[in-house]
Amino acid sequence: MSGLSRTVLFGVVMSALLSACAPVSKAPVTSEPPVSQKSSKVELLSTTFSALPGWSFDQHAQAITAFQKSCAKILTLPLTRRMAANEAAPGGTVAQWQGPCTAVKTLEPGDNAAAKRFFETWFMPYEVRENAQPSGLFTGYYEPQLNGSWTKTGPYQTPLYARPADLVSANLGAFDDDLGGSTIWGRVEDGKLQPYAVRRDIETGRVKGLKPLLWVDSAVDAFFLHVQGSGQIKMPDGSMARVGFAGKNGRPYQSVGRILIDSGEISADRLTMASIRDWVEARPQAGPELLQKNPSFVFFRLLEGDGPIGAQGVALTAGRSLAVDRRYLPLGAPLWLSTHEPLDANKPLQRLMIAQDTGGAIKGVVRGDIFFGSGPDAAKHAGNMKRPGRYYILLPLSVLPIQTPQ
Repeated sequence: MSGLSRTVLFGVVMSALLSACAPVSKAPVTSEPPVSQKSSKVELLSTTFSALPGWSFDQHAQAITAFQKSCAKILTLPLTRRMAANEAAPGGTVAQWQGPCTAVKTLEPGDNAAAKRFFETWFMPYEVRENAQPSGLFTGYYEPQLNGSWTKTGPYQTPLYARPADLVSANLGAFDDDLGGSTIWGRVEDGKLQPYAVRRDIETGRVKGLKPLLWVDSAVDAFFLHVQGSGQIKMPDGSMARVGFAGKNGRPYQSVGRILIDSGEISADRLTMASIRDWVEARPQAGPELLQKNPSFVFFRLLEGDGPIGAQGVALTAGRSLAVDRRYLPLGAPLWLSTHEPLDANKPLQRLMIAQDTGGAIKGVVRGDIFFGSGPDAAKHAGNMKRPGRYYILLPLSVLPIQTPQ
């Protein structure tokens, strides 16, 4: 994704692993919104807070903490900097966010009425559309927990590698505004930027000089961690370490779930994270070979303090942080989300979110990935979150939207 501390990398683990295969549970299947074949264009339709579905019923103070973290970051940026990654996206400049970002610092935690008034006072809501289509896909992700050790010993035989010294990245938006939000990774060879070694070469020891950050007891768990981008590592003494994204090898992601379906090993209606794990662990030779067919590889770093850290550079808030496509929406912006719960397709999920992360699988104007937090319950919700929905961006009153359909 980018050189920031933590990124979703490939979005929700099942969305990336299974690559639009079967649902991951017995939850009701919902159809995905149609994907336009036209070039993407952000369209904003002005509305009112009273028209936002479910607005009056949210616990708005829960979003204030997340927004305060984003504002602390925004207030450190140059006033003339654009909030969005490219000029075609809405958001205005940092200067236009100074008012609400200064005012939010004075709000007390837990005061829902004051939080609701704050957003209604400082912002105007706009429905986000892509080529006149307001509906998009919303998935989820979480922070997994693995068992690990600082040294290679006993069951801890799978390394999580630190970022290599020769790994470099290039922000393409610095060269072309149309490529804003896109980053490529690799290493310089003979004066040219080339992709880094593939997963197979890294895992079989063909790349020299790599330094293990720590060791975990499951190659499959390590593989899933590469998809999520960050996680907590429980040490033998019970202490915890948090690791986050530090870089990747610049190779394309290949869905191992898709490979298993296409080869007839697992039917589409039986494909889950658990079935992938069982298949790999039951085959000491074919299992690792399957994982190595995904050439993409991720490097990690240790994280201190609150986490995980999103692409905006702030700690994510469970249930309130949203990963978006930063080519179209600014990080730090409040977004009113209207979709349905992952475990009950008939129950609305309507709440105020803050755009604080990105993901390789999060592509499109109306596309979001909800951060559900850590632990088994978060994993269950993230693994089942695949719902159509829509969102509304809240822009400061001083910001004029770039494209507003009549």
